[in-house]
Amino acid sequence: MSSTFSAPSAYEMLRRQYALRLPMSLEELAGPTAGTVDLPLHVVWSGRRSYGLSQPRSRMSLYRTVLAEGQRQDLIAFLNRDLLIAQWPILRTLISRPLRDAWENRFPELPADKASTAA
Repeated sequence: MSSTFSAPSAYEMLRRQYALRLPMSLEELAGPTAGTVDLPLHVVWSGRRSYGLSQPRSRMSLYRTVLAEGQRQDLIAFLNRDLLIAQWPILRTLISRPLRDAWENRFPELPADKASTAA
């Protein structure tokens, strides 16, 4: 008796893990659009924890960290739909391929190519 079992690739396993954390819609992303955001230790356990949303590099760093390390409730609490969409053309180049693909597969409103312009 022979069975062929192909284990999923590391890429596929990561993409699935990220997909499980995604909100049902981008409308759920009700995070702040101004001020300073202090991330909890379960999202960022070392290094910088405070991010100013008025500073583009700081905001991009915050979004990159929350996308990669946050759970569903963190995504909803710390990310804002409009800011995510506006930053996505650059942000998508700063995150891992499995993470990027999970978001772009679930949310067609996120531009899937680098040629898209920020809103």
